[in-house]
Amino acid sequence: MEYIKGFTFGWGAKRGDFTKPEAKESLQLMKERTASNYVIFALAATQETAFSTDVIYQGEHMVTDEELKDMIDYARSLGLKVMIKPTVNPADGIWRAHINFFDIDVPCEPKWREWFKSYTDYQLHYAKIAEEKEVEMFIVGCEMVQTERREKEWRSLVRDVREVYTGLITYNTDKYQEANVAWWDEVDVISSSGYYPLGDWDNQLDRIEKVIKRFNKDFFFAEAGCPSRTGSAQIPNDWGLEGDINQEEQKAFYQDMFEKTAKRDWVRGFGLWDWKAILYSESKADQDSDYAVYGKTAEKVIKDFYQSM
Repeated sequence: MEYIKGFTFGWGAKRGDFTKPEAKESLQLMKERTASNYVIFALAATQETAFSTDVIYQGEHMVTDEELKDMIDYARSLGLKVMIKPTVNPADGIWRAHINFFDIDVPCEPKWREWFKSYTDYQLHYAKIAEEKEVEMFIVGCEMVQTERREKEWRSLVRDVREVYTGLITYNTDKYQEANVAWWDEVDVISSSGYYPLGDWDNQLDRIEKVIKRFNKDFFFAEAGCPSRTGSAQIPNDWGLEGDINQEEQKAFYQDMFEKTAKRDWVRGFGLWDWKAILYSESKADQDSDYAVYGKTAEKVIKDFYQSM
């Protein structure tokens, strides 16, 4: 597999956002300023709570199918390869890793089979678009930690996706969870979220390598990144951490991650988190403390690394 020099684009984009000229300008800037060769379009469906069984992927909170297809076409015109990543989050703010149900069915309680039916419908909807647009890779889930033990259901879902999509399939497990997925043999590529503390990358890479090598499959970090905030390099997954704006800490995280992963030939790339569809003004980059790198010192670190690979 070629090295994936990617960025996640458009997370949280709502209906109409991809039709704005600023969105295409943003994607072009992502390509030019980071030397990315892949874009991951991450979609954000919702369900009412972590214990609801209805995945809602039609509505104002999502870009339309035509918007997505048009943006894929634009990405192609820029020379980018494409992944689609349909994710879901509870609307009450609980992280999707906590979506969970009883393993033994109980009358009058929500059930795994109900949720997987709805979630599979959601995945198939976008898998058909992925096939129509000849997307290079499809990500069937992201950081669904409590669901991962439902091996039978996940295997069935992946097989259902294969009925409508002929490209590569991966699943994006969460940080530290690489050994938690017993069904890696069912997907084509293994991926996880690379939010590991600065200074701990060698330890985590040693651990991950032992987990994945028995499957003999390509691996990449479908997410990885760090806010530009003091303290974030030690817990880069904590988007709610309070701290002063600190571009140098974000830069140091990327330098460390790239230096350590470049020595592991089994790490085949990144889908960095994240590049917004609607960017802030570059002159205000020093006022942003989020994961964005546009106009920050980490941006050049990423471009230099991607150009070197």
